[in-house]
Amino acid sequence: MNAPPRPAATATPVRVMGVVNMTPDSFSDAGGFDSPEAALAHALWLAAEGADILDIGGESTRPGAQPVTEAEEIDRVIPLIRALRAESPIPISVDTMKPGVARAAIAAGATIWNDVTALRHAPDSLATAAELGCEVVLMHMQGEPGTMQAEPRYGDVVAEVAEFLARRGETAIAAGVAPEKIWLDPGIGFGKHMIRHNLPLLKHLDRIVALGFPVLLGVSRKSFIGAVSDGPVPADERLGGSIAGALAGAAAGVAAVRVHDVRETVQALRVWQAIAAAG
Repeated sequence: MNAPPRPAATATPVRVMGVVNMTPDSFSDAGGFDSPEAALAHALWLAAEGADILDIGGESTRPGAQPVTEAEEIDRVIPLIRALRAESPIPISVDTMKPGVARAAIAAGATIWNDVTALRHAPDSLATAAELGCEVVLMHMQGEPGTMQAEPRYGDVVAEVAEFLARRGETAIAAGVAPEKIWLDPGIGFGKHMIRHNLPLLKHLDRIVALGFPVLLGVSRKSFIGAVSDGPVPADERLGGSIAGALAGAAAGVAAVRVHDVRETVQALRVWQAIAAAG
């Protein structure tokens, strides 16, 4: 399969992070790239389509997901990171909550630790992030993946998520993580009701951006898209809603969007930017 021609180098208003799942039970691609060869080909394809960053994960964090061992997660992601680093200089993020996996990934060539637990999973998570000196994404999640969607509750979801992220940023800095290395992620779909919580967070993303850290937004193929459009639809049929979410993030000033459909998102962001810049 020939790679697509890479889009022109005109910058988009936000960086695009392409998703590469090395998991057999991902909600979005259900193990389609869980062999090293298929995953490498997919990663290089996303880079050719215009991804600025590739996010590699070896443990599903979908609702109801079961944890995997550290050794199994390392076996899934490290060969891909090494192979990708040998083929491309593109920045690599590792999507993991385990400090041991992050340490192995950074040693293999990754430069970003994307942690859905905001460095709360293990007692040494904060110290490891400070020691590694890599960029760190701190995400908000109520509960844990296995049960997070059982009955999420908030008084004021926007205020509570913003307060949590501000506090975790301060905690990471106090632990020795450089402020310029910290990203925040509101965690759309992680311990949030599809409509009552996700939509207010998307509407008020500017309050997360106002915390002063770059914000990563992940809405790609999330279940709420079906809930607010034409009912439940398969993950790979949520492109329109995914792009709508990415554009909402761009309007609010997020620094990056985490997506499965890179080429389409890059195109949408460039058209949005061109319209905004028109005289």
